[in-house]
Amino acid sequence: MCLRRHHVSRPHNTRCRLIVAAYQQAYHSLRPLSVLELLTMHLTQLNHECLLHLFSFLDKDSRKSLSLTCHGLHEIFLDPCLWDLLHFSSPCQLRRDNFVLGPSLRYLTVCWYSSRVLQVCNIEDWLKTSFQKDICSKHERLVSTFLGQVCHTCPTLLELTLSGCGHITDQDVISVLQSCRRLRFLHLENCVRITDRSLEGVASHGDSLEEVKVDFCRNITKAGLQAVREKRPGIQLSAERSAELIPDSKPEKKVPLRRTLQKVLQFS
Repeated sequence: MCLRRHHVSRPHNTRCRLIVAAYQQAYHSLRPLSVLELLTMHLTQLNHECLLHLFSFLDKDSRKSLSLTCHGLHEIFLDPCLWDLLHFSSPCQLRRDNFVLGPSLRYLTVCWYSSRVLQVCNIEDWLKTSFQKDICSKHERLVSTFLGQVCHTCPTLLELTLSGCGHITDQDVISVLQSCRRLRFLHLENCVRITDRSLEGVASHGDSLEEVKVDFCRNITKAGLQAVREKRPGIQLSAERSAELIPDSKPEKKVPLRRTLQKVLQFS
């Protein structure tokens, strides 16, 4: 199991930490423990705070595996205080039950760096083949549904990063802004369905926002960016390449060839 935690600097000598914690427990207990007992004590003999500290070093899968060993460790796994940070590297990970979504969540990241994003998800819907649509149908609602859960259970979210989430919509972003009023940092990258409407949501509901990034979002315009800068001058706004990309455009309705020939023959 990988003993690490994102964005938090912790000492590497975990064994020493656990021994010190054990000594502290022994000091406050009614019967002093011998050194041999301290070094051979069972994991579940540690108090709740020590176990939370131990769990904080583990990734989501390792936490889940450890929680299956006994009821006591399962309670630690379910403690919302353990889940202040969540990072997902693909939408499919949102289906797993190896994490707890709760009110303690402060930092949320969903990043999907995959060729599938460019070759399938980022293609305009009216240009997709039936095969590409079938691929998208398996995951297109995953992030949106998850963000809906975040809106209901994580009101104190501070930072949100969504990258490569080609199916999220403006309404998803606006809902988060309306529900998570303490949100300070919003980063949207390569989210092709995001338009100036999301920027309007930033201007209307981003009371606590300090920094907003909309990078490589092709349907963001310079006018939309300028409107946010005028309405929310206190927000640090950046948009790498977004307003320089070619936006989506629905194809014009073309008259079928057969009807065109009929008209030509009719007036000839």
